[in-house]
Amino acid sequence: MSVTTSNLLLGPATLYQGAFGATEPAETAVNSTPQASAFTDMGGTMDGVTLAIDQTYTALEVDQIVDRAGSRLTKRDMSVATSLAEATLENLAVSMNSGTTASGAGYKSLEPNFASSATQPSYTALLFDGWGANSFRRRVIVRKVLSTDSVEMAYTKDKQTVFKVKFSAHYVSAAIAPFHITEATA
Repeated sequence: MSVTTSNLLLGPATLYQGAFGATEPAETAVNSTPQASAFTDMGGTMDGVTLAIDQTYTALEVDQIVDRAGSRLTKRDMSVATSLAEATLENLAVSMNSGTTASGAGYKSLEPNFASSATQPSYTALLFDGWGANSFRRRVIVRKVLSTDSVEMAYTKDKQTVFKVKFSAHYVSAAIAPFHITEATA
């Protein structure tokens, strides 16, 4: 058995949020911070950033053989999960898929979007940069997401307040994949 130790990965990712359809960084820019005009750094996270891809395959069967004749992909659920360690009103708005933040002399406020979110949700895009094989950078872009789980904000005596979030990926179009991964090679 041969093990390439430079293919073993460890380390945090930096999470960014952008508008659905935001201009994506060029693949050659994988080692650069994404443009601030398109993607906003969401700050620190706790317990990592997880991309989960749950694939459901339906078996093809025939009476004449006992083995599975084949399989077809019939469902794919993708999600990005993390705990946002910076419990800002801006991160809470992203966690709720919308909201209006305002500020004035000595205050800041957040009001959720309550007029159209039931029929027209505010999709967003996520981008995160972490480590890939051979100690090069890896960038994951999830192009169309919604925060789909409960958003929690606990204030406790002995634990840090975080926003625990899960963003579900969605179909984009027949010509655009729901996610894209780029890894530097040099």
